[in-house]
Amino acid sequence: MTASTPALRRTREITERNALTNRRIDWLGISFQILLLLTLLVIIGFLFQLIITVVSDGWGVYRERGTGFLTDNLSTFPERAGIAQPIRGSLMTALFVVVLAIPLGIATAVYLEEYAKPGRVTNFVNLNIRNLAGVPSVVYGLLGLAVFVEFLEPITKGRTVLAGGLTLSVVVLPIVIITSAEAIRAVPRSLREGGLGLGGTQSDVTKKLVLPSALPGILTGTVLSVSRALGETAPLLLAGAFYGTFFTAGRGSFVDQLQGAYATLPVQIYSWAGEVRTEFTRDLTAAAIIALLVITTVLNLFAILLRNRSDKRW
Repeated sequence: MTASTPALRRTREITERNALTNRRIDWLGISFQILLLLTLLVIIGFLFQLIITVVSDGWGVYRERGTGFLTDNLSTFPERAGIAQPIRGSLMTALFVVVLAIPLGIATAVYLEEYAKPGRVTNFVNLNIRNLAGVPSVVYGLLGLAVFVEFLEPITKGRTVLAGGLTLSVVVLPIVIITSAEAIRAVPRSLREGGLGLGGTQSDVTKKLVLPSALPGILTGTVLSVSRALGETAPLLLAGAFYGTFFTAGRGSFVDQLQGAYATLPVQIYSWAGEVRTEFTRDLTAAAIIALLVITTVLNLFAILLRNRSDKRW
């Protein structure tokens, strides 16, 4: 009887509070939560069904050829075709995101959150950055085709890795800015005020207090941005990624490869999916999808571990 007394007292307090505030059960809110839960379960069900289908169709390729499918080049013969060149092209284009989009996005977020004065201009810039993050990626592909492939053709040499990497950098740049700005904004204002109160300058506080505190969130956002860049297809189709079954480029020095033709894993999956031969459309396409899923899953798990390991709670 003694053990149940606190529970009974708590129940009585809640009952009295509800009676005093005339609180009623929010059936509309409960129904909405149930609907969201059912929608989530349906989506997860479709996702698992898709993964099971892909694995069952593509696992035979890995069972017969092992890692040879990952190390062989593209070919018109299904039994010889591999994804070494698309993987190399995807990694090279993702390198541009790491080198260009991430530093520029983080620097922009730091300026907007720590140095820019609040006002109409800053609000206008933030609004447009968020709008750009919602623009379909195919629109960025048209931009890459017009600017990086045609207008800057003397520099990029047309449909090359350089043009594709620059296009992907533009695609993920708004996302990097938004995620970095949110991480910086989550740092308590009291931390900044304490640093300024101890005599630190704005640059010192930003460099030694704000950025180290926001680093876990910034790194998580950047890793997820790279993961998205690896899965993009539409921008690279317009920016000149190879589309077909036979590909001979990809040799030579690193600089030669940057100014040469390239293939990427998502575009190659799209290409094989449109083939007439079932060996391409079912087996090789599914095997390539498995490789892409593994790469993106590893990056996402790395982002989750990085966030959980370095997360700061205020």
